[in-house]
Amino acid sequence: MSTGTNHGTPADADARVDTLLNALTLDEQVALLAGADHWRTVPIARLGIPAMKVTDGPAGARGGGPLIGGKRTAAFPVGIALGASWNTELLREVGRLLAREAKAKGATALLGPTVNLFRSSLNGRNFESYAEDPHLAGQLAVAYIRGLQEQGVAATVKHFAGNESEYQRGTINSDIPERALRELYLLPFELAVREGRSWAIMSAYNRLHGTYCSENTWLLTSLLREEWGFDGLVMSDWGATNDRIAGVRAGMDLEMPGSRGAYDDEVVAAVERGDLAEADVNRCAARVVE
Repeated sequence: MSTGTNHGTPADADARVDTLLNALTLDEQVALLAGADHWRTVPIARLGIPAMKVTDGPAGARGGGPLIGGKRTAAFPVGIALGASWNTELLREVGRLLAREAKAKGATALLGPTVNLFRSSLNGRNFESYAEDPHLAGQLAVAYIRGLQEQGVAATVKHFAGNESEYQRGTINSDIPERALRELYLLPFELAVREGRSWAIMSAYNRLHGTYCSENTWLLTSLLREEWGFDGLVMSDWGATNDRIAGVRAGMDLEMPGSRGAYDDEVVAAVERGDLAEADVNRCAARVVE
């Protein structure tokens, strides 16, 4: 995943990724597609590929170490409070400061912003989000992303998509008419991708139109990559992967925090049987190491 710290031209970076992919075995490529622990990806020491460390979340860089007794970092106002400001410059400054906090934790990616909408007062995670208005939520997210990423820390926009309820979030199906889906629930993500140029996206727990978001080819490939032009990393929410092989096929690059679906050897076996294209593994691994 690019964090804006590589030197040289985009062509140089592409050539480096191609060189690494050619040097990686299939087993190593598959290993890159699931976390090593709660906060880190798998390193490939022999090729100099380091572990990527991520940290939660929108209200401060809290993860990546002991939650009690670890390195202290600042708490920030929650999303609903920041959203009430309607102040994009404030959100950009919050992004800059959160980048500093993430770096203090040794992290290169922050798991935020959250841009799901307030559609029910009973949603237990409304506090993380900015607004019930998709344009406001999107523009605030764009400012946050720009502030964060101009300091070299990746934003991870979440939870993609239709995750506006905590009730049965791991099984619920969001069946949303296309116009409402595009004009409300997807708009903040589209703005985050097209205007904010977010380097990462987090897929949601729920189903969308009957298919889990982490395995939804229309959502992760047809819409996100082909229509919106997203070229970054897609990671799962923590424990949100149900079928890792289907996820790789759909364009879900990184399962976090580790494998609770198919294990690495099962993914390798699926490639060897012809049930999963090796090119799909290559694409996902490339986006992890970029």
